[in-house]
Amino acid sequence: MVTPFLPDDQKIPALREALPSTAAGIYLNTGTAGPLPRETAHAMAEAEAWELRTGRADIHHYQDSLERMAEARAAVAAVLGTDPSHIALTHATTDGMNVAAWAVDWKPGDRVVTTSLEHAGGLGPLWALRERGGVELVIADVGTGGDPVAILEALDRAVVPGTRLVALSHVTWATGARLPIGEIAELAHSRGALVAVDGAQSVGAVPVSVEELGVDFYAIPGQKWLLGPEGIGAVYCAGSVLDRPRTTFAGYWSFESIDLAAKGKLWPDARRFEGSGYHGPSVVGLARSAAWLSMFVGLGWIHERIARMAGAAASMLADVPGVEVLTPTANMAGLVTFRIAGWKSSAALKELSQRTLCIARTIPPLDAIRISVGFFNTDGELRRFRDGVALVAENTPDTIPHRPRIEVLQGGVD
Repeated sequence: MVTPFLPDDQKIPALREALPSTAAGIYLNTGTAGPLPRETAHAMAEAEAWELRTGRADIHHYQDSLERMAEARAAVAAVLGTDPSHIALTHATTDGMNVAAWAVDWKPGDRVVTTSLEHAGGLGPLWALRERGGVELVIADVGTGGDPVAILEALDRAVVPGTRLVALSHVTWATGARLPIGEIAELAHSRGALVAVDGAQSVGAVPVSVEELGVDFYAIPGQKWLLGPEGIGAVYCAGSVLDRPRTTFAGYWSFESIDLAAKGKLWPDARRFEGSGYHGPSVVGLARSAAWLSMFVGLGWIHERIARMAGAAASMLADVPGVEVLTPTANMAGLVTFRIAGWKSSAALKELSQRTLCIARTIPPLDAIRISVGFFNTDGELRRFRDGVALVAENTPDTIPHRPRIEVLQGGVD
């Protein structure tokens, strides 16, 4: 049983037992999809089995689904530091960023501002605004995101009168930089703009209090640092703007009531942005994973350990000759992005994967490798990964020694 009060030498093995996929290799890709807790998988399987046995069409299933949705909103609200009435369920971070982008009553010539480090999930909706609505899309160059003062200066120049929305990441997917969202929100609001935040690489990895940050929208996924299933997420909507945003996509779940003459009353809270139905087992999974992290692992402990371990990984990699760490260590979260001189990122990652059994990814726009350091990773794993990077960096694709045969792991890694 995992509890927040176990000493680390007992807690880490217990957590890894509760996260079975951590035994499949050095799991360094939570930023894409985190390891699913055994407890979450069991809860989802129970929900699926119940649907198989009894069907999904009776009133009791419907009433139960409403309760499960409420539980998921509450679990997410606890992580984000807000009230469940401010949370709408979505299918992904991208959905939440679209909710925010299309909530403004846009007119041709209006301005939306973002940064040069955005993921397509946040940038895509802004592209659509420009292409369909004649909205001016301004991309503020923030470099690698390592200088908070320079970031604020770039946004100060970009957010001018006529800016209706500032949409950007809390932690950037490419370099792993942690942006000064509170200060950015204050700046944007002083110019009359709303603020929408992509929280895909922040929530679950660093402390997040949406109320303290002062943002208007904050979109999150289920499958990354919250260790939930895919195809489910959520978006926070501040109470101060609930009566201002326009609803672009609406359906059965958006309304408190609607009749055959299309006379409808939207929910007074964030549920107005829940336009379509959700996969029941995934709703259960999101609630279970978020609650597991909050109540049994401990968010404070998670945040402290990720910060410490990711910082150690960045330092170890920076000490390897030929390695360039792109992540700004002064304002990072759980991501570490780096390049190896003389190597394309895809070729280097292939070597690392086969030599160390690491699970990581590349960042194609930067031709770099990105690792995500989770609370469940160990010092031994990071050292083995560093040693693999050092071997690759000492060689070129033509001189790297022949790879030894790698056997499939049967147990965990320390």
